[in-house]
Amino acid sequence: MRIVGYVICILLTASGLLSAQKIKLAKLKYGGGGDWYANKTSLPNLIQFCNQQLKMNLDVEEAIVEPASPEIFSYPFVHMTGHGNVVFTQSEAQNLRKYLISGGFFHIDDNYGLDKFIRPEMKKVFPELNFVELPFDHPIYHQRFNFSKGLPKVHEHDNKPPQGFGLFWEGKLVCFYTYECDLGNGWEDQSVYNDPVEIHQKALQMGANIVSFALTQE
Repeated sequence: MRIVGYVICILLTASGLLSAQKIKLAKLKYGGGGDWYANKTSLPNLIQFCNQQLKMNLDVEEAIVEPASPEIFSYPFVHMTGHGNVVFTQSEAQNLRKYLISGGFFHIDDNYGLDKFIRPEMKKVFPELNFVELPFDHPIYHQRFNFSKGLPKVHEHDNKPPQGFGLFWEGKLVCFYTYECDLGNGWEDQSVYNDPVEIHQKALQMGANIVSFALTQE
């Protein structure tokens, strides 16, 4: 099974990203008790930013999809966030694997506290792969917006630098994991955290880079 319309509906033009039909992005609803529903305004705000700044044709409403659902194959980009526990069943892990091998893209954003849970769960999905840190010259940091030092730092927790990790399947980045960054927090309505305008914009720009990369990489 291939991602519906993944190849045929994406057109890259000089003026930006356009599509023959609206593309819907999804948020992952996972089990284990973690707050998969965190950052309620983040993905809608990112979608609006991508449509305005990159001339994308993204559906303004996000979808909610579960890991084992066949519906996941309808979405070329799936976003996951949260603070706590995550559990993938074997059937969920197998379906996620098929989704990613088939051309889907998975963005995991650590909302602080997710790291120790998501790493072993992603091992269920790809036992043979390990997360590797992406170098700052990776194209995901240099789409429409240039991030020469990698991910922007949105919120401080443990005095650690933000890091972007990836899982590569046959040379293709299928999963991008943003750690110690709180990127999704930066996408939220500015009134939620009262972040400076510059931080809010940098977070949205980096998010737009991720979406752009996910929808156009070969």
